[in-house]
Amino acid sequence: MAAREQFFAGIPKIQYVPGAGPTDVMCFKHYNAEEILMGRTMEDWLRFSVCYWHSFCGTGADPFGFPTLHRRWNEGAPMESAKKRLYAAFEFFTKLGVKYYTFHDRDMSPEGATLEETNRNLDEMTDLALQLQNETGVKVLWVTCNLFAHPRYMNGAATNPDCHVLAYAGAQLKKGLDIAKKLGAENFVFWGGREGFLSILNTDVAAELKHMATFFRMAVKYKEKIGLKCQFLIEPKPKEPCKHQYDYDAMSVIGFLKHYGLENHFKLNIEPNHTTLAGHSYEHDVVVASALGMLGSVDSNTGSPDLGWDTDQFPMDVRNTTLVMKVIIEQGGLQPGGLNFDAKVRRESTELEDLFIAHIGAMDAFARGLRNAVRMIEEGVISGMVKERYSSFSHGLGQKVEDGSATLEDMEAFIKQNGEPRVTSGKQEKYESIFNHYI
Repeated sequence: MAAREQFFAGIPKIQYVPGAGPTDVMCFKHYNAEEILMGRTMEDWLRFSVCYWHSFCGTGADPFGFPTLHRRWNEGAPMESAKKRLYAAFEFFTKLGVKYYTFHDRDMSPEGATLEETNRNLDEMTDLALQLQNETGVKVLWVTCNLFAHPRYMNGAATNPDCHVLAYAGAQLKKGLDIAKKLGAENFVFWGGREGFLSILNTDVAAELKHMATFFRMAVKYKEKIGLKCQFLIEPKPKEPCKHQYDYDAMSVIGFLKHYGLENHFKLNIEPNHTTLAGHSYEHDVVVASALGMLGSVDSNTGSPDLGWDTDQFPMDVRNTTLVMKVIIEQGGLQPGGLNFDAKVRRESTELEDLFIAHIGAMDAFARGLRNAVRMIEEGVISGMVKERYSSFSHGLGQKVEDGSATLEDMEAFIKQNGEPRVTSGKQEKYESIFNHYI
C-alpha cells in the first residue's frame, strides 16, 4: 500500500458557499468556521469532532442484515487495514475541515493474542496517529476504551462478578490513559456498555456499584500519577446492551458521583439519542447536566424514538440544535469538550460522498442552531420572560429562600399575612411561539 493512497479522490476540501442551492450538498451553506458570534469563532463554539468507530470502522451491518458499506480501507490483514483506515480518516478530517476526532482503543488497532501484543499494536498505530496529527493539526477530542465488545466483558467490566475480568479492564484502561497522554487527548470518556444487569436475580447491585466507583478512583489516581491533563467524562445510557445500565441518565450519573465522592473528578458526555431512550426530550440531559455544572461534552446525534433503539443518526433537526446550543452558550461553551458526531450513515447510504454529506448537513444544522441561539440570547425576550416569572425570589421571603435562610416559620407567617397565592399562567404556548420565531 502506498503510504499516501487517496481514498476520497475527486472530493475537494469542503468550502463555505452562502446562498448555495438546495441540491448543492457538498458545501457548507451555514457553517462558516471563522465567523465571529458573541466574541468567538463559530469553530470555537462548536468544536466539531468526527467519530472513528462509525465513520471508518462501520460496515452498515445491523442485527437483521449483513454489511453494506464496503470500504477499501477495511481490506487486508488487520494491521494493514488499520493503517489504511487511519490514512483515510485523516484525509477525511482535512477535506471536511474539522479539528478533532474521537476513537476507542480497539478502533485504532486490533487486539492481539496477548495483552502485550495488543499494546504493541496500539503503540504502532498511535505512533502513526501522532505523526498525522502533527502534519495536519487535527487533535484528539477524546479517547475511550472499548470495555464492552470482547466476550470477556459479557458480564461487565468494572462491575463484573469476576475480579479477574475487572483486572483485565483495569490493565486495558491503564494503556488507554497512557495513549490519551501520548496523543494529547483533551478528554477521556467512560461508557459503561455492559455496566448494568439483565436480571436482578443474579446481581449484587451494591457490590457492583462499589466496584465501579473503585475502578473510577483507580483511573483518577493513575491520571494524576502520569500527569495526564484531560477532562474525565461519563456518558449516560439507560439500556442497550443491558436491560438496565447503572449510568441510566444524567441525574443517575450525578447521583452516583456525589454518593461516592467523585463529582470533582468527572463531568458528563451527553448523547441526546441516549436521552430519548431514557424517555426524556432530546435536550433534557444537556439541560440537567449544565444546570448542575456537569455538562462537559455532547455526542451530537439523534434517533428515532418511535423505533425504540439507539439508531445513531446524524442530527439534522434545527429545533434540537438550537436548544442544545442555547444551553452551551449560556454556560460559556464546552471547552475542553465539543460536539462529537457519534453518528453513522444509514446502511442504505453506500457512496463515499454520503459520508461527507451527512457530516456537512449536521454541521450546517448546528451552525443554524448556534446562530438562532445567539440571536435569542442577545435579544433577551425569552430570558426576560423567565426572569420575570421567577421575580418573587428576588426580594422578601423569596430572597431568603434563594439564599437558604428561610424557615418553615417564615413560610407560615408569610401566608397568615398574605393569604392564598394568586396562581399565574405558565404561558407555555407563548414561549413556544416566540421560540419558533427564532428557528
